[in-house]
Amino acid sequence: MTKVPFITKEQIKEITKTYPTPFHIYDEKGIRENARAVREAFAWNPGFREYFAVKANTNPHLITILKEEGCGTDCASLTELMISDALDIRGDMVMFSSNETPAEEYRYANELGAIINLDDITHIPFLENIVGTLPETISCRYNPGGIIEMSNGIMDNPGDAKFGMTKEQMYEAFAILKSKGVKNFGIHAFIASNTITNEYYPVLAKQLFELAVDLQKKTDARVTFINLSGGVGVAYHPDEAGNNIYEIGAGVKKMYEEVLIPAGMGEVAIYTEMGRFMTGPYGGLITKAIHKKHIYKEYIGVDACAVDLIRPAMYKAYHHITVLGKETDAQNQKYDVVGGLCENNDKFAIDRMLPQIEIGDYLFIHDTGAHCYSLGYNYNGKLKSAELLLKDNGEVELIRRAETPRDYLATLDGFPVFEKFKF
Repeated sequence: MTKVPFITKEQIKEITKTYPTPFHIYDEKGIRENARAVREAFAWNPGFREYFAVKANTNPHLITILKEEGCGTDCASLTELMISDALDIRGDMVMFSSNETPAEEYRYANELGAIINLDDITHIPFLENIVGTLPETISCRYNPGGIIEMSNGIMDNPGDAKFGMTKEQMYEAFAILKSKGVKNFGIHAFIASNTITNEYYPVLAKQLFELAVDLQKKTDARVTFINLSGGVGVAYHPDEAGNNIYEIGAGVKKMYEEVLIPAGMGEVAIYTEMGRFMTGPYGGLITKAIHKKHIYKEYIGVDACAVDLIRPAMYKAYHHITVLGKETDAQNQKYDVVGGLCENNDKFAIDRMLPQIEIGDYLFIHDTGAHCYSLGYNYNGKLKSAELLLKDNGEVELIRRAETPRDYLATLDGFPVFEKFKF
């Protein structure tokens, strides 16, 4: 099996006449169609809403597309809240899910009318001290502890995660919040990342639904929404089947009908906070082969580096690579595809079988629409690349220019000597 890029070599050759490599490019059509599929998969729940996880991709152009498709935003920092505010996404269209949160961030979230999702029970007095009267709607983040297992193995180990409250703390937190005037309660949990199974959301949903029923019964707190958060993954490997959002939605519906409806909680809204699933497959990093090196191994040096895509260096993550124009050529050459950082982990692929690569060939690195540009950094003084949007009508728009040395040096106060450089 293989992956098919959403753009061709001919299109890239035309684009690079204006925008040099490397750059990230995003597929508007794919993002919109996927957002609609998510909405359809959960249409059985009238209150359903997807809150796009801004941390996955902070580009306002992409967030605007998702806003137009009915999505809110899941924010975790001051700047993410500012992006949401600037795009007129406020009120209950914003979920603020943060941890170790500074006072000014809670203050801003409250001013926006965002739904605040408390990560720890000690944040109740902390928030109250900041805002005075607590908002009428508050969510609490739950950590079930232990290990999450499903039919295809261990998914994750929440017991080692820093996020969320214990079950006992959830009961205590609900009681405290209710005593302080909170009227509407939400339950949130994020316990596994990048799951490639249609089981994950239904299994999590069952846990949270049962908890909600018991919490409402024992604390008399009105649970109005349950947030399944993210964790629905992307099939990075070409031999992975990937997730079926319609099967996932149907699985959650089954748990809803088995647990919540018999308990008289059939009006509870279901929320999700996906990032990776929403935009991941609809981005690609375009880079050009600029060097070939033969020592103990065969290396292809490209003009991108881990600054543009750190996941392989950070997580040993797999990203599929297509050599544009050679999609049907035999993959009979073994390469390490590497960037130019002074770090040996700056590798997009290790011992990858690819077609014969020549200097000047364009490589399409798949599935960079989420947690790729947003994880970028400036090690070695390398500069972050541009972001482009392949629009529905086939046109290409620059949605973030490439960084320049002036950008990199802009925060160095007191060094006017840099002005001698012609940026």
